[in-house]
Amino acid sequence: MKIMKRTKRNFLDAMAAAFAGGPAHAAPARPYEIDHGSAGWRRRLSSEQYRVLRRGGTEPPFASPLLKEGRDGVYACAGCGLAMFSSATKFESGTGWPSFWKPLDGAVAMHAEATGHMRNEVHCRRCGGHLGHVFDDGPKPTGLRYCMNGAALEFRPDAPQ
Repeated sequence: MKIMKRTKRNFLDAMAAAFAGGPAHAAPARPYEIDHGSAGWRRRLSSEQYRVLRRGGTEPPFASPLLKEGRDGVYACAGCGLAMFSSATKFESGTGWPSFWKPLDGAVAMHAEATGHMRNEVHCRRCGGHLGHVFDDGPKPTGLRYCMNGAALEFRPDAPQ
């Protein structure tokens, strides 16, 4: 996986996309295995889950009860239930959002954010839901920090990891 580095070219590309009127946080328009349509997602998700997963919102720091979750288990996409992260890869980043150093294999899709902030968005590969962002300031062994919105995840205690 390649994490985007800040370069003049990347900055100019992001600014061009932002000024072209493209959505800053929406999941890329592509077919996903699960798509309930806007009305279907609104029925299935809470208003906060919809804002985060389908509109690319960010919950306030330190707002998620998952931040302090310490049991063994799996964190899954709140939209479709696909397992995303093992509790074995969770760590305290001090940022106020649940953080992990590695997703489960085949769980996430990465997309460059087109807002001028050179960040990589993390989406569920099955439903396209916006989960959070990945940064290159995490712990070993990956050096990555998957900074996730708790509203985008559900915790399954004692689930196989």
